[in-house]
Amino acid sequence: MTSSPLHGLGWSRFFAAQLATADIELVPVRIAAVHRSRLMAETGAGQVRLDPPAHAATTDYAVGDWVLMEPGGKTALRRLERRTLLQRHTEGAHARQVIVANVDTMFIVSSCNEDFNPARLERYLALVNEAGINAVIVLTKIDQVDDVEVYRTQAQALQRDLPVVALNAKASNAANMLSPWCGPGQTVALVGSSGVGKSTLLNTLTDKALADAQLTGEIREGDAKGRHTTTSRSLHPIAGGACVIDTPGMRTLHISDADAGLDMLFAEVTELAPKCRFRDCTHAHEPGCAIQAAVAAGDLSAERLERWRKLRAENRANTSVLTGPRGNKTPNTRGRRR
Repeated sequence: MTSSPLHGLGWSRFFAAQLATADIELVPVRIAAVHRSRLMAETGAGQVRLDPPAHAATTDYAVGDWVLMEPGGKTALRRLERRTLLQRHTEGAHARQVIVANVDTMFIVSSCNEDFNPARLERYLALVNEAGINAVIVLTKIDQVDDVEVYRTQAQALQRDLPVVALNAKASNAANMLSPWCGPGQTVALVGSSGVGKSTLLNTLTDKALADAQLTGEIREGDAKGRHTTTSRSLHPIAGGACVIDTPGMRTLHISDADAGLDMLFAEVTELAPKCRFRDCTHAHEPGCAIQAAVAAGDLSAERLERWRKLRAENRANTSVLTGPRGNKTPNTRGRRR
């Protein structure tokens, strides 16, 4: 398997185990881009254009999906079960938006300037945790600040044992610094706001020639906000036998269906809750509250606790619950999305 071109695209025993006897003549390929009316797939020897089956739409697929096609065919016959899936709620939508599939490690990219926002990084971490994807914070533009440790310390405090890598995305050693997560058969993805250096980092990881490189954009002087240079998700093979998926900057990131992700993110809070005197403690004013005691003792930041409250309330409001008589239950959200 290690010498197979498909292995370099992320093919593994998890996907091979899904092949039935009837699939023996079919060819597995990986979705590299999703357009309005067509799919582009990596074969290990280049890209091919595919159409979804007659009963499906391109929105049923995500960059990173594995599908089966006939040799020389033009149609994605069957999508294999996904190992991991990152998705989010968008304003006014009933279903969650699929972002990427079958990713091993998510590089959550933030620049060392006014864009650095711990609350936004926590949102990414909650959804990445929930998806079962390894998270790494990548701090960029370290050449533009005097003390990068200020940013590194804040990032490392967001979650236990969270890897944080600080680099200059244009530097020649940037790819080497991320190589522990970019081994053969691995898939990494880049997420983050516009202007933080995702496209620059993609160009460095893929070592593209100037003519083929992803466009990059400058940030605005006034507020360090970036301009969108990546407008769609795309998969790219990189040196070392791994793949990287680039994503557009996300202006909003609503939290929903992320109970486990939030528990992992705020482990120091959730581990204290069972120690409260009352089982239904709101952690606001009750006597014997272990969480409030930790805040008073300086062991837990009041700002961190407030962000936990906000994200937990948002998650509860946005997460559907089943209501109605037994056998005829329908999803219903408990409140408005935030």
